[in-house]
Parts: sequence; structure tokens; C-alpha cells
Amino acid sequence: MRLSQRLVLKYIRTKFSILSSISKKKAAQKAFQLFCTPQYRNKKKLPRIFEQAEKLRFKFKEFTIQGYRWNPEAEKKVMILHGFESSVINFDRYVRPLIKKGYCVMAFDAPAHGRSTGKMINVLLYVEFINYINEKFGPFKNFMAHSLGGLAISLTIESWKHDKSYKLVLIAPATETTSAADSFFKFLRLDNDVRKEFDKLIEKQGKQPTTWFSVNRAAANIKAQVLWCHDKDDNMTPLADVEPLIKKGYPNFEFYITEGLGHRRIYRDNKVSRKIIDFF
Repeated sequence: MRLSQRLVLKYIRTKFSILSSISKKKAAQKAFQLFCTPQYRNKKKLPRIFEQAEKLRFKFKEFTIQGYRWNPEAEKKVMILHGFESSVINFDRYVRPLIKKGYCVMAFDAPAHGRSTGKMINVLLYVEFINYINEKFGPFKNFMAHSLGGLAISLTIESWKHDKSYKLVLIAPATETTSAADSFFKFLRLDNDVRKEFDKLIEKQGKQPTTWFSVNRAAANIKAQVLWCHDKDDNMTPLADVEPLIKKGYPNFEFYITEGLGHRRIYRDNKVSRKIIDFF
């Protein structure tokens, strides 16, 4: 961490410490805003395959969304979903192989990401976004999702009427919201009283406790064929969160565990890429 980053972090921690001493509830509200606000926006130059795509620009709620479509005449459709502070352009290596497999490939920058507008996102908004995309451009039966996108599609598809003809690739999904919040609070050094108010805020907005926002919980309601790719050295979405689900042995879930790739390099790995393409 650079000196400038350390100074910013120290300022944020001090600010929260002061606010927490005044009001736990207000500190929790500010913490939730920060939790839902990407600090980085990926707007790198478009990879060549994205330059060749049909560009889709449209409104979703108050957001202007940037999407991309290839091979629109194909009957089979696959939706690519990115993670927090990411963009679909990071998944350029998958587009051409999926086209060769006979898919119409569609990819969208979620609100507050990439070339879409907005400043904040949470998993409820992401779920609403996926449902909108499915209604506008679908129906879809095939999905590939990373990190927050993995949690969002899991919560989405469990509410759909679907069967084993659906295919879902989860790459290092944000398995447990509770764990993500734990890491966030540890990083900012926020106390347990603020955390209690934070969890109350999630339950008020989401109509469910924090523990409900879990891929492990949703898995029991997912009938799709699932390929789950996860790395042992993932420090963002730890493999420890996944192990209870692995032990359950659901027959429609296949787990592909790697080592040394972490949270983001995993989807750029050649072996992982081949495994995913073969699954589709």
C-alpha cells in the first residue's frame, strides 16, 4: 500500500471512529454506503473482440447501461456477469470460444461499473438488473459469473422456475455476505455495535437477515448444472466459505479447485478457461 493510500485509509478510519462515538446508527449508514460504493472503475481500452461487438446502450432505472452482443442469431444465449469493481471487458477471452460453441454471447457492465453510469451497487440491485436483462434480451439459460455477480445470479436463479437444462458457471463467487462484511469491518476497525446496526440496515432494506444473502443457502434451490471454480489462495472470497457446500455433495454441483491464482487471476488462467468452455 502506497503512502497516499495509507493516509487515506487512516483518515477514513479516524472519521468512522469519531462518527461511531457520536452515533452507531449513523456510522453504520455511512459504512453501508461505503460497502456499496466501488472505489475503482474499470474503463480500460476495449479489447478487440469488444470493439467488434454490437454495442447496446439503454436505460435501466436511473442508470445508463453499456452492453455488448455477439452472434445474435444463435438460439442459445449466455450472459456474462462481472464482480465488484470489475467490468465485462475482463472476460474477453471467453467470447470467441463461446461463439464457436454456438452461443449468442451477451455481456453488460452493471450499474456503477465500467462504462455504465451510477455510483453505488448492492446485490439486490444486481438481482433486479439481471431480471431486467433476462426480460429485455432473454430468455437466458446459461450464465458465467464472477464474485459479486456469482452471488447475484445465485439469488436470482433460485427464484426462477428452472431445471437441469440450465448451466451456471460460478467463478470465485461472493459466497457469504456475512464474511464480506466481516472483512470490511476488520479493515476499517469498526466495532461490534456498529456492526449490529449495519446488519439491521441490511435486513431492513433486503427484508432478510445478512445470512440469507448466501450462495451456500441458495444452492439448495438451484437445479441448474453448476461448475464452481475457486482458488485455495483467494483472500477476497475464502475457500473456507465454500467447504460446507462441497461437503453436502449436491449432484448438480461440480467443484474445480485451483491453487496460486487468487480471486482475479483465476478467470484468466488457461486451464480454468478450457474447463469453463468445455462445460458449456
